[in-house]
Amino acid sequence: MTYAADLHIHSSYARATSRELNFENLSHWAKIKGIDLLATGDFTHPTWFAETGKKLKDTGDGLFELDGVKFVLGTELNCNAPQGGRRRRIHMLAFAPSLETVGRINQALSRKSNSLESDGRPTIHMTPRELVSTLLDIDERCIIIPAHVWTPWFGVYGSKSGFDSLEECFGDTLEHITAIETGLSSDPAMCWQVPELDNLSIVSFSDAHSLPKLARELTVMNGEPSYDGLAHALKIQDISYTVEFFPEEGKYHYSGHRKCGISYSPNDVSEYGRTCPVCARRMTLGVMQRVAEIGARDVATYRDENGLTRSDNGRPPFRSLISLQQIVAEALGFGVNTKRVRTAHTR
Repeated sequence: MTYAADLHIHSSYARATSRELNFENLSHWAKIKGIDLLATGDFTHPTWFAETGKKLKDTGDGLFELDGVKFVLGTELNCNAPQGGRRRRIHMLAFAPSLETVGRINQALSRKSNSLESDGRPTIHMTPRELVSTLLDIDERCIIIPAHVWTPWFGVYGSKSGFDSLEECFGDTLEHITAIETGLSSDPAMCWQVPELDNLSIVSFSDAHSLPKLARELTVMNGEPSYDGLAHALKIQDISYTVEFFPEEGKYHYSGHRKCGISYSPNDVSEYGRTCPVCARRMTLGVMQRVAEIGARDVATYRDENGLTRSDNGRPPFRSLISLQQIVAEALGFGVNTKRVRTAHTR
C-alpha cells in the first residue's frame, strides 16, 4: 500500500500565510491534489491547536481525519540558540501521536519561547539537540525531522547559521533522527552526495503557505497509513518516491545577491570569489555551494521509463514536476498569483 504525504504545511496563524488555510479548505484541496496524509501544521499555536481538537476526528491510530483526509499532528519550530560559538537558527519539523502529547509539548516549549501565540512557526530558544531531547522525554514516539536542510538562513546545513554535519548539530541525539527534508532549492540527488545521509530517509514536502502550493513537493510512502506506520517507513526508508519542485526554481539554489541581480554557480564562486561584484558585500551562499562543500562524492543519475530519476545506489527515486498553476500562468501570460490565473487553475 502507498499513500501520498505532505507533512510540512502551515495554518493561517503562521506569518506570511493565506487566511484561507483552515481545516475545511485543507481537506478540500488535499482531495484535489491527491494527498492522502497532511500534517496539521502549527500545533503550537493555541487557537489552531484548539481547532484541531474540535474539527478533526481521532481515528485511534495516531492520526486524525476530516472528510476522508487524514492528518498527523505536526508543526515547524525555529530553534534559535548559541551552539559551537555561533548563534544558530535551525528549522525543525516535529510530529506527535496524540493531542495529550501535543499539550505537554506546548507547555514545555512555552517556557522556551517569548510567545507561542505570535507565530504558528514559533521561535524556541533551544538548540536542535535540546529540542530532540525535550520532545523524546515527553513522548518517545515523537518524530523529529530537520526541515529544508540546505536553506542558507534556517537549514541544518545552511551557509548562514548551519553546521557541516548532522553529528555536529545533534550530538548524541542523532540516532533519533530518521529523516531529513530536502527543501525547494534541492532534490534527493544532491543529498545523495553526502555519505552521512545514506542511512536516513530523504523526504520532500511543500512548505505550503497557501492552498495552491500544497503538494508542490510530497513523499509517497509505503506501508500502513498510521502514525506508527509513518514512523516505521521513515526509519527503514520505505519510500516509493518523492515529488520534487525543480531546485533551479528555488530562491536559494545558487549563491548570489537577489537585489544586485547576481547569481553564481559553485564554479563561478571558485573563479570570482564570494563577494558581490556590484555592492562588494558578501554574497549569500546557496544550496549548490553547500552541497559542493559538504558532499564527498559524485552520483550519476538516470531517468527510467516512468520518468523517475534514479541512481545505482538503490535509494528511492524522485519525479520532478512543474505545478499546473505555473503552466497556466505561462500559457496565459500572467503572473502565477494573479486572479485570472487562479480562476483558470481552479475551474
